[in-house]
Amino acid sequence: MDMMEEGSIAIAPTAPVRPRNRDVEFPFRPDSNFYYLTGFGEPEAVAVLAPGREQGEFVMFCRERDPQAEQWHGARIGLEGVCERHGADDAFPIGDIDDILPGLVENKSRVYYAMGHFQEFDQRMLAWIARARGGARSSGGPGELVMLDHLVHEMRLFKSKAEIDVMSKAAQVSAAAHERAMRVCRPGMAEYQIEAELLYEFTRAGCRAAAYPSIVARGANSCTLHYTSNSDRLRDRDLLLIDAGAEYELYASDITRTFPVNGRFSRAQRDVYSVVLAAQEAAIDTVAPGRTVDDVHMAAVQVLAEGLVDLGAVKGRVKGIIRNEKYKRFYMHRTGHWLGMDVHDVGDSRIDDQPRVLEPGMVMTVEPGLYIAPDDEKAPRRLRGIGIRIEDDVVVTGSGHEVLTSAAPKSIDEIESIVGSG
Repeated sequence: MDMMEEGSIAIAPTAPVRPRNRDVEFPFRPDSNFYYLTGFGEPEAVAVLAPGREQGEFVMFCRERDPQAEQWHGARIGLEGVCERHGADDAFPIGDIDDILPGLVENKSRVYYAMGHFQEFDQRMLAWIARARGGARSSGGPGELVMLDHLVHEMRLFKSKAEIDVMSKAAQVSAAAHERAMRVCRPGMAEYQIEAELLYEFTRAGCRAAAYPSIVARGANSCTLHYTSNSDRLRDRDLLLIDAGAEYELYASDITRTFPVNGRFSRAQRDVYSVVLAAQEAAIDTVAPGRTVDDVHMAAVQVLAEGLVDLGAVKGRVKGIIRNEKYKRFYMHRTGHWLGMDVHDVGDSRIDDQPRVLEPGMVMTVEPGLYIAPDDEKAPRRLRGIGIRIEDDVVVTGSGHEVLTSAAPKSIDEIESIVGSG
């Protein structure tokens, strides 16, 4: 509210309930912006921030207590509870929002609202603003609609200690899940069976959801960046790429590990893995206040380009390979992204067309990789079909960085000692 212009109001709805199929709904997850502002996890709710409102500046619309509905679907916090437990100054039934909200808006000059996220609510929002403008007696009603995202996303980019503690918990659970997957892995298992081990470990530790659909990709499947079929059988000489992370209290973790199904890297697999690991270590070492997201990316690219030459996959001088982006044939994505309540979290990566400078409290992934397609006839035959990515979650600290996911095994010796041992 301190960042809002004078005479303004902010309106933030939670996400709608989504139908899965007949009479069944997807598990409800609140909208990230809404939850960040309120901590309120029930559906059918709207938060209103009205600086200067005498009866209370933080207003919530939510469901009332209803014993009959609660008998079927579980307890509700209700109007009194949302004030007592979530700090609302005032609360109204969600069913009364059409009658009350236009009155809250009508004497405001500016409305902060994230247009475009929920189409049905957008239409209601525009109708309320039109009604407020028609009923305004003095100011003429709101004359400006401003994206609430501009304020909230910048706040979300910088994590508090409490947020980092929650993300650390998610990271620890995910690291344990990756180690579990390594220990149980055997040739002949299915990718989905490995996924089941990950989900078991998430749930057992209190993380009731994955932060995103898990990628469990054997062999050449690992060259498909967002492979999620998870249906193939693991073969003896395959590598297995797992990209999976738990969500804890609506905060995400994001880890990728790649390891041999039979517990031993082949010479070619070891060579490629060593290049990717060195690139990741160089990129992580770059994470510090004052550096930029591009610095982190280019640290990885430098090592990957050098490695591709050494592997015989690309010919030429390293500077030219980087300048002409010849490495993109095998490394086509960026080295990281912001991490928080969303796995690809909010926050600008560039400001005025310049790369964002890293500051304490930012959390990002560092995830270089190399993907040599099985049908790439220009690549050395021994490398074809090898896809490797290594990813960790890194928080920028005052003096450098901290790797939240360091417990997930990633050295060659550590991996070979663990795979198949469970």
